[in-house]
Amino acid sequence: MDRVDNIAVFAEVAERGSFAAAARQLNRSPAAVTRAVAELETRLGVRLLNRTTRAVSVTEAGQRFLAGAQRVLADLREIEAAAAGQGEAPRGELRVTAPIVFGRRHVLPLVTQFLGRHPEVGVRFALLDRPIDLVEEGYDVAIRIGELSDTSAIATRVGAVRRVVIAAPGYIERHGEPKTPDDLIRHDIVGFAGIDGAARWSFSGGVEAAVKPRLVVNTAEAAIDAASAGFGITRVLSYQASNALAHRSLLRLLREHEPAEVPIHLVYPDGRHPPPKLRAFLDFVAPRLRQRCERVARSLGGGA
Repeated sequence: MDRVDNIAVFAEVAERGSFAAAARQLNRSPAAVTRAVAELETRLGVRLLNRTTRAVSVTEAGQRFLAGAQRVLADLREIEAAAAGQGEAPRGELRVTAPIVFGRRHVLPLVTQFLGRHPEVGVRFALLDRPIDLVEEGYDVAIRIGELSDTSAIATRVGAVRRVVIAAPGYIERHGEPKTPDDLIRHDIVGFAGIDGAARWSFSGGVEAAVKPRLVVNTAEAAIDAASAGFGITRVLSYQASNALAHRSLLRLLREHEPAEVPIHLVYPDGRHPPPKLRAFLDFVAPRLRQRCERVARSLGGGA
């Protein structure tokens, strides 16, 4: 068996959790399926599957390999379809990821619109507030907020956001409004680890201000809820608090001291021509996401 065939056999066993089930699906003998996986493991020098008398499970190394294998096999199917004259319409599954709040508010509506236009495309949409390795974890495209560290990926900028300091009007009435970053040390702070460290906040001009959080949370929603309840001052990305700021239930503080904008990009792996499904997704989502970012920025008076 050739290399690609062995990979396809392994992927089938991993998906079905059984050599026998994979053999039936592939119309091969169980011995041939077992041999194909063994040859692949020997060539890679790692164990991909744990085998017992009752079940087959994928090892940690196997999980990493499987993500890339599924991408390669999907690309091969699309190349074959294109060669057979079937490549005009986007088809197949896309794996997309975005930050939780931004993805739910701004990306998910576009995903559903895209699917309505392309009935032969499916999307697995993961909302994750953590760094993603596109290739290793098997994603086709990611929406990333922040400076890009992966120079091997292709990126299209679609907007920008800002780090904003916010508090409820009632809190400001009771405690006064900070005029400089240094004033924050005298205020009750809700720390959000996803934006800055818990003890220091950065501002324009390289200024760093010490803060003393009385409450530290791990989601933007929790930080915003605490600030909205009048507990104290917090800092989040502007899109996360856009609704509250638009309705004036939260106020934007220290605006003249805000650091530079944080870019938003659509990112996909380099090294191959985008398949029709990905090209169609990028062409559809990029201009519409850019428009949404611009609308949010205008609603906040500049700086999304």
